[in-house]
Amino acid sequence: MVPLKRRKVNCSVTSDSSGDRTSKFPGVVIFLLERKMGASRRAFLTRLGRGKGFNIEYSLSRSITHIVSENNSGEEVRTWLDLQTGGQGREGGEGRTARPGSVHLLDIVWYTESMHAGIPVIILDRHRLQEREKPGLELTVVSVPSYACQRHTPLLHHNTILTDALSILAENAELSENEGRGVAFRRAAALLKSLPQEVRGAEQLRGLPCLGEHSLRVIKEVLEDGVSHEVETTTHSEQFKAMKALTGIFGVGAKTADRWFREGIHTPSNLQRSGHTLNRAQRAGLKYYDELNLPVTKPEAVAIGQIVERAVHAVLPGAEMTLIGGFRRGKQTGHDVDFLITHPDEGREEGLMPKVVSWLEAQGFLLYQKTTGNSYLESKEGPARPASNMDRFERCFSIFRLSTDNEGREIQTGREIQTGEGPQTYSPTLTNTDPHTHSDTHPHSKTDSHPLPQTLVVVGDHAQKVSWVLGNSQCSGPRSWRAVRVDLVVSPYSQFAFALLGWTGSKVRPKPKPRPLTCDPVIRLQDAPHPPPPPPPHQPSM
Repeated sequence: MVPLKRRKVNCSVTSDSSGDRTSKFPGVVIFLLERKMGASRRAFLTRLGRGKGFNIEYSLSRSITHIVSENNSGEEVRTWLDLQTGGQGREGGEGRTARPGSVHLLDIVWYTESMHAGIPVIILDRHRLQEREKPGLELTVVSVPSYACQRHTPLLHHNTILTDALSILAENAELSENEGRGVAFRRAAALLKSLPQEVRGAEQLRGLPCLGEHSLRVIKEVLEDGVSHEVETTTHSEQFKAMKALTGIFGVGAKTADRWFREGIHTPSNLQRSGHTLNRAQRAGLKYYDELNLPVTKPEAVAIGQIVERAVHAVLPGAEMTLIGGFRRGKQTGHDVDFLITHPDEGREEGLMPKVVSWLEAQGFLLYQKTTGNSYLESKEGPARPASNMDRFERCFSIFRLSTDNEGREIQTGREIQTGEGPQTYSPTLTNTDPHTHSDTHPHSKTDSHPLPQTLVVVGDHAQKVSWVLGNSQCSGPRSWRAVRVDLVVSPYSQFAFALLGWTGSKVRPKPKPRPLTCDPVIRLQDAPHPPPPPPPHQPSM
């Protein structure tokens, strides 16, 4: 056998003993960082420096005054240094480590210029490795209450860049029907909204609830790099964009959208050309897709609320209505408008929803509606298990037709102007001439005459007569209405407080789910003594 050759070790280079050599500059002790420099080049530069009288150490120690690096950023050197010193190097601030106020982090340019000059040259800004300031490390760790209901979560907060990133991942998880993961991201985002200051370092979040490993990893990446690679990949994903577009169609859920995506349908236009058989909700959603995906403003919600309230009072005097959803949480825009309706006399709310819907349809306000009755049925075994996570209350999901004036402003209906002759009203005769009207979305629309009232209302600073012709528009030129999603919910008065809480939201505190009512041991709100009824809502919260 041929014996293996043993590698020679250059002991003269690796030795740190300074007793065998004389330093011309005792106040300068240099350490050459091998990272990205390479062992051979480091050995060469060490011999060169020592030959010119410089003190070059081969091991990191507290005697080091200058650390020289090649092809490394300040952050990279600082990270490496922290690993060697256990993070103690940051005490010295910018350009210092190990011993506060004693170490300079320098580029190889300083070293080569010093070799050329034969003496340590003056350190200039161009010689220093630039480091990004990390002010978050100087801040105290924040603390928040453990329970979400104890935390104030404002709409305007200090950590928008972080919550936006987490919200995108939450939306992607929800589109993938991964509810648990979506809730985790939503809770993490809600926690960040509750913090009283801007987060500048992941260290500030140590020990906080609702922040899992995945969320913390995304937060740290955004803080350090300004963006998250996972978020960027998600937003540019063809599947994410297609799922968002398809689930934006009214009546289309994640399962249906995923099936269509696998069939090569990525946009509403693709769906329209595909020849797929759609149900009534999906046909309406596709028809009004662009409008239903526009934000609904608070003034539009107010206008719709006045119309719905008029309908409610017309069929059941004394009934009470409250604006719920995002607008009740203080939002100025939303994707739909939700109303909760009840009556102080328990039981009088029964049968209210069909009457309200019929009134709105007769006046031409509804382009589409689907009503679901109260599904809570008592039996000896308790309530039947529901088919979904929605609550048991009677509800109507609809597409509302909101009139606007010629300038596109919402008509604030229901504000009659009193004159000496009383409110200016009359009943015109209308015919169905609207090309957008279909029998399946307007069951009460007919070609024969149908009297509808007209009321003098306030639009901006002007009073004008506006007829309730929303379902049977006779206007020519630009369309004078837009489609808006409107959800109506009717609850018994004894359940009003629970319905109000659940339908106010947000997604972090979802609508009441049936699981607690169906698990063992059986515990049901109906089995417990009822607390005193809540105080009636003052007015519709507009």
